[in-house]
Amino acid sequence: MRVVIVTESFPPDVNGVAHCAWQTARHLVLRGHEPLVVAPAGPRGTEPGTGAAVPCPVVRVRSVPLPGYAQVRVALPGRRLAAAIGAHRPDVVHLGSPFVLGARAMRAAGRLGLPAVAVYQTDLAGYARTYVGAGESYAWHRLRAIHGAADRTLAPSAAAVRDLVAHGVPRVRLWRRGVDSERFHPARRDLELRRALAPGGELIVGYVGRLAPEKHVELLAPVCALPGVRVVIAGDGPHSARLRALLPGARFLGTRTGDELARVFASLDVFVHTGPQETFCQTIQEAQASGVPVVAPAVGGPLDLIDHTRTGLLVRPRDPEALRDAVLTLEAARGTRDAYGRAGRAAVLTRTWSAIGDQLLDHYREVLTERSEGREGTPQLIPRPR
Repeated sequence: MRVVIVTESFPPDVNGVAHCAWQTARHLVLRGHEPLVVAPAGPRGTEPGTGAAVPCPVVRVRSVPLPGYAQVRVALPGRRLAAAIGAHRPDVVHLGSPFVLGARAMRAAGRLGLPAVAVYQTDLAGYARTYVGAGESYAWHRLRAIHGAADRTLAPSAAAVRDLVAHGVPRVRLWRRGVDSERFHPARRDLELRRALAPGGELIVGYVGRLAPEKHVELLAPVCALPGVRVVIAGDGPHSARLRALLPGARFLGTRTGDELARVFASLDVFVHTGPQETFCQTIQEAQASGVPVVAPAVGGPLDLIDHTRTGLLVRPRDPEALRDAVLTLEAARGTRDAYGRAGRAAVLTRTWSAIGDQLLDHYREVLTERSEGREGTPQLIPRPR
């Protein structure tokens, strides 16, 4: 099968969209298929393959940094995208979190009569509300147009499925994410790293992810103030400087990847996620695979990932005192932490990227069959935004 993966982000970017696109390309190659990736180019002079071996050919299209968030690149209009799709002669066009580049790819697929599978990953309506205080209805209008033109939309959690259906998106199916439970493993726990992070033997509470407004990492301030607790933050983003001022007792590690990140995860006593807008939340799975109990808001993707009082604790969203109280509960109960960690790891062991990739291939095959048999209806060509 020949597949074009058009993604809004790809390594060396460090985010869920980029990682999922890379894993998808890798799995297709391992299964004997022929993928091509089309993604925004990075800043001039950067090496596209940095940070991960590139599993297949990658076509980069011109891009500019998103104002106020330079780590996010926005693709510019051009002919290279349509030319790449046409030259690869794909059986399926796969769209990773489509919004800008993906919308243009959807139109190209429609003109060429190619089936398209769109993967919903980012709460763009929530981002509009967070960053500009408006535009949420436009974001949903745009998402509905893009995903409505797809043969199938794949959503990563039950909450995401409900949101899409409630906003009129048709042909939605559930497709979760995998986790590398060999890389993220309790055996990666590093006593030397723990001593460096918490020389007084403090309970190590960690957050891993983007340091951006929608993540609400500032909610960890009451946790930072707890005696005997050390907050460790791995990641980078536009709120980095602000958070260093708001969380003076925290240790900021910057961006960590690969085995280095796995050591950080496994060396935590508790993992806390603060963002209330997660359609999935890959870092929760990575913490669970590392045998670490998790505290997260009871909304969105975490509802699928955390079995409350068995693998971790779900708390009220945007409530810093609830986060603090959950950490206090786990601090006082080493046996509970260990039990949650074991149960969390057991829960994710079957969620391999191989299994998830095979499910994706099943979705491709079903879409191709539906197209050939004329079932499900032919999606409409996406209109150009006004």
